[in-house]
Amino acid sequence: VQLQASGGGLVQAGGSLRHSCEASGFTFDDAIIGWFRQAPGKEREGVSCISSSDGSTYYADFVKGRFTISSDDAKNTVYLQMNSLNPEDTAVYYCATCVRCGVYSGRLRGYGMHRWGKGTLVTVSS
Repeated sequence: VQLQASGGGLVQAGGSLRHSCEASGFTFDDAIIGWFRQAPGKEREGVSCISSSDGSTYYADFVKGRFTISSDDAKNTVYLQMNSLNPEDTAVYYCATCVRCGVYSGRLRGYGMHRWGKGTLVTVSS
């Protein structure tokens, strides 16, 4: 039972990357999957999450309009499409299953994360 994350890399400011988070050993049927990131010297922060049961999506204010989260239940995979990247997006990105998530005062909060994918590094050069 694990999450397999991929998609990090080096990109210039303004560029795009897509993360994938594939589940093995369980299905996304009723799962809430979140993406989180941690920049060097900073605390981990929520980026986006999606509820597989009803397709609801949530975004932190700092990525709204730039990032898109989606899921492909047939592939048991959640994607995070990141566009218009800037150097402040440089971080290690993680996916995780959550009991619940939501946006509070513009911040994406995840609760009860119990499965984590391996972090993938995104570096955005100016």
